[in-house]
Amino acid sequence: MNFTDILDGTRLAAGGLRDFATGLVNPTIRLGVTGLSRSGKTVFITALVHALLTSARLPVFEAQARGRITRCYLEPQPDDDLPRFTHESHLAALTGDGRHWPEGTRRISQLRLTIEYEPHGLLARSLQSGKLHLDIVDYPGEWLLDLPLMDQTYMQWSAATVEASRKLPRLPHAAEWHAHLATLDAAAPADEQKALRAAEVFTAYLARCRESDVALSTLPPGRFLMPGDLAGSPMLSFAPLDMKPGDAPASGSLAALMQRRYDAYVSKVVKPFFFGHFARLDRQVVLVDVLSALNAGSAAVADLRTALTGVMNSFRIGSNSIVSNVFGRRIDRVLFAATKADLLHHTSHDRLEAILRVLVAEAASKAEFSGAAQDVAALAAIRATREATVTRGKDELPCIVGIPEAGEKLGNVFDGETEAAIFPGDLPPDAAVALAGALEGQFRFVRFRPPLLKDASFPHIRLDRAMEFLIGDRFS
Repeated sequence: MNFTDILDGTRLAAGGLRDFATGLVNPTIRLGVTGLSRSGKTVFITALVHALLTSARLPVFEAQARGRITRCYLEPQPDDDLPRFTHESHLAALTGDGRHWPEGTRRISQLRLTIEYEPHGLLARSLQSGKLHLDIVDYPGEWLLDLPLMDQTYMQWSAATVEASRKLPRLPHAAEWHAHLATLDAAAPADEQKALRAAEVFTAYLARCRESDVALSTLPPGRFLMPGDLAGSPMLSFAPLDMKPGDAPASGSLAALMQRRYDAYVSKVVKPFFFGHFARLDRQVVLVDVLSALNAGSAAVADLRTALTGVMNSFRIGSNSIVSNVFGRRIDRVLFAATKADLLHHTSHDRLEAILRVLVAEAASKAEFSGAAQDVAALAAIRATREATVTRGKDELPCIVGIPEAGEKLGNVFDGETEAAIFPGDLPPDAAVALAGALEGQFRFVRFRPPLLKDASFPHIRLDRAMEFLIGDRFS
């Protein structure tokens, strides 16, 4: 064990002791919400908070269904160094006259929701306060996939990144970067302009991968595509070089400059996120856009497999530190949720869930994931569609109906105000068939506008089941 391991263990212990002491007075659940590309984190949090604040009908969330939750309200968040999740502005976007989906997650944020409830049983009423703080921490999935960098040297990361770029599905997007990479001499003297240009071309390659039809997810370093207040920082001015994992950069060389900045990124960006926020979470939601991967084909499915394995590996970081036996595993429940279930007819919801369950099981076996209860659900935190049957000749097609956003899609021009019925396609009963890439291009996806708010609550699919798994045990 080296000095860095001891220091990291001490930082983890300090955070654990602080949260433990606070929890003795005010019971708290720190719920992390993250997701891979375009998965709907902001909508999930807004819908969850709104459902609790308005006492929405949530039949599977037992504490609310049985009337034991007496009051919910927002309070000032406990961590003054975190931006607040702006629930009010997101809700206004969803419910205003020009209702639209809110902007996605670009940085970490937090919101505290306090839930007052009637403890169950005479003994519980005597010993419990009947108050629970739910601290929701929203952060980009790209940041989660940065955590494995804590165990990789610059040379290891660089070699792996270059190797991956020379294979499908990344290869078609890497031509410009590969051409520039060939001009760089790792042993040449350090040059600031060369480092800046290399980082710029590499970042453009990452952006093409993310915005492609395949919509790749495993694209660390995550802050390159979401720099926030780090934009222009030397910590984002590095890039891979074409070197072997065991190479040692010469002092004063371009490779040495890249290595120094990579190390600074890990120590000043990745580790503070892990020790300050991630390692303090109690529960975790990972939102996954499975449908887009299935529709994009086998390359996207393979990338999703890799991303989920990386996510599960991230949960293990720190679990065997010098303080793990004292504080135990911080995250004890993880929910993997396939979002956008409202883009399918209900006959495919269980099939979507089964597909994600297979993906999660595969990732867990590769990552040797253990120590936390896990569940899988197909859901839509806000349901933008309803269902209908359309007759075409002698055939009856199970369709979804909603108001598509304005624009030309699927050969039709939508005005953003008129309902349309869409046959989205069906998922096969066998998850293996779907994961083999056989569904490429078979779905007819339309982006629907948010639904009109009725009875003060949003329609949803299985949001109540997600809430029961994540926090239901704290009311029993």
